[in-house]
Amino acid sequence: MRFQGECFRAHDPAWSWSPLSGAGAALKGRRFNWPGQEALYLSLSFTTVFREVSAGFAHRLTPYVLCSYDVDCADIADLRTEPARTALGIPLEALACPWAAALAAGQEPATWPIVRRLLAAGHAGILVPSFAHGTTPNDHNLVLWRWGPDLPHKVTVYDPTGKLPRNQLSWR
Repeated sequence: MRFQGECFRAHDPAWSWSPLSGAGAALKGRRFNWPGQEALYLSLSFTTVFREVSAGFAHRLTPYVLCSYDVDCADIADLRTEPARTALGIPLEALACPWAAALAAGQEPATWPIVRRLLAAGHAGILVPSFAHGTTPNDHNLVLWRWGPDLPHKVTVYDPTGKLPRNQLSWR
């Protein structure tokens, strides 16, 4: 499917100079990417992005830089509904796996084989439910493995006044 819309991301300030980078996720791997595989994790709403970065505990929010993105990406697997997941042979339980515990135990999260299969089938990313604490059925994320400044996988950060730093030394 083609996803067109606005998404949000809360950056660690150390990465805010590179808002389109997936390098931070590639350092150690996350739910939908392994070490070395870049991924751009975006949320479809402000509420979801705050649940994601605070682990559902808003009173424990550390400093972040919130950015808005314009996304126009083809080749997206929509895994938000049971019929869509069933059609692709992907159980919700696998998507919701305790990925951090698996990594801590030196194991591969159950989601990584799914990602490999989707990448091999030509998918650039996925739409998925959020699995952060306190989410509702309306909380969704977009995870991209292929993106750039041009179609068919176009992602741009909204920064009309140039407030984002250009490198780690360029904070205003």
